[in-house]
Formats: sequence, structure tokens, C-alpha cells
Amino acid sequence: MAEKESEKNGRGWLERLSLAFLSEPQSRNELIEMLRQAQRRDLFDYNALTMMENVIQVAETQVRDIMIPRSQMVVIDENSSYEDMLPIVTNSGHSRFPVIGDSRDEIVGILLAKDLLRYADMSERDDFELRDILRSPVFVPESKRIDDLLREFRASRNHMALVVDEYSGIAGLVTIEDVLEQIVGEIDDEHDEADQSNIRRHGLTRYSVRATTPLEEFNDVFATEFNDEQFDTIAGELIQKFGHVPARGEIISIGRLQFKVMSADSRRIHNIQVIILPVAAIES
Repeated sequence: MAEKESEKNGRGWLERLSLAFLSEPQSRNELIEMLRQAQRRDLFDYNALTMMENVIQVAETQVRDIMIPRSQMVVIDENSSYEDMLPIVTNSGHSRFPVIGDSRDEIVGILLAKDLLRYADMSERDDFELRDILRSPVFVPESKRIDDLLREFRASRNHMALVVDEYSGIAGLVTIEDVLEQIVGEIDDEHDEADQSNIRRHGLTRYSVRATTPLEEFNDVFATEFNDEQFDTIAGELIQKFGHVPARGEIISIGRLQFKVMSADSRRIHNIQVIILPVAAIES
């Protein structure tokens, strides 16, 4: 009896979802709006809606938008000894490290932290040669779409790629976790600090910002002059500039900054993306 009831409920859910999509969407925006209408009818919860919207958004996102910039890469010199590497590996909490030659543009391989374990025994240490345990690096262009990158990660079982710019220099790196976070949100592990900063830099000109960031802090980081007497947070300032509570995906440019709403509900903004625009874009 319970199985029949479960099957009946399952059919009801699928039928309701099918009814919500009787009219075929003609554009990506129409598809997103239909998903939002289905969520308002309680066909699925808000978290599911957010992930579905993120999946759609991923097709428009490039590696340069999510990569860890070159200056923030944790790397290991190819001439490092085992004793030199150990503090870098343990303090960073990462599992993979680019190994460099004369500069950060010369990547000689990828070190997996787990490959160091066999040399924890001092009796094995005399045989340690870093190059013997390096994996081959994978390189991808900045312009690569992250949905394509995710497919490559799955097919090759790689979890990290080095990002190269148009001059074949190393622009940064990207991991499978960076890609997945675009769909499911931030993935914190035991090495991440519990109190994440309000403003996080992800590229040369791209930042993720919590909507509750105080205007005073925002002004300090971006050298802006938003008046913090009227609003306490950047969310209040943006709602005033939009003239309404913006939905996810809405974009507005204020001076040299472009603001994109990354997550929001009917009452408030949660997270935004800030991009520093080039001078030419501002003048045009």
C-alpha cells in the first residue's frame, strides 16, 4: 500500500511539473522565469531553483571569471626539498600544487599532497625526487566556458587546470571545486576559516561581495564614495539605484563598477559580483 501511495505521489509531482512547462520557452530568460513560477507553486524548494539557475548561468561563464589569479596561487619550487615543501602543503590545506621552474610561467608539473605520504618514513626519504612523483599539468585558455571545462575534468579525472592568457603566460588556476561552487554555492572544508571575509577577489577585476557588507568597508576596498549615512550596506545602496529589489542576474553599472546580483529572493539581495570596468567601457 505504501509503495502504491509513493508511486501515486511521484506521478502527481511529475504531472504538475509537466503542466508548468506546457508552453515551450523561447529564450533562456523565459526558461528561468518558468522555473521561478514552478518554484512559487512549490514544485521544488528555493535551493533547487538556485542550483537550476546556476546550471543555466554556467553556460555563459568563462574560466577567467572564476579562476584563482596567478598572484594567489600556492606553488612549490622544483628545487624544494621534502622539508621545504611540507610546511607549504600542511599550512595551505590544498591537495594539489603547481610546481614551477624559474618563474610562475614555467609549470613543470602538478604535485598531489597524497604522493608525499610514502616519504613520511625517514627510511624512504633518501630516495625522494620531486620530479618522480609529478603529474602532467593541464592548460586551458581564459576564454574556455566552465561547462566545457567540467566535462573535461570528468572525462580526464583531472581536478586542476592552469589557465593561460592570450600571450601563453600563466594567468591563474582553476579547480573542479571552483566550477562546482558556481552551481551549488560555496563549498567550505575543514581548512576554510569559519568567518569568511565579506569581499573576496577571484581575478584581476572580479570580486564576490556579500550584500550585507558595510558601505564603509566597501568604500575602503573599491575607493568609492557611497554615502553611508542613508544606507548601512551595499545592498541598500543597490536597491536604491535599481529602484526595486533586483532579481538574480540583474546588472547595473555605477561609475567604474559593474554590479551583478548573484543570489536574491523577493525581499533581499544575498550576494553580488563586482567587476571593475576598463576605462574605455566607462567612457562609452
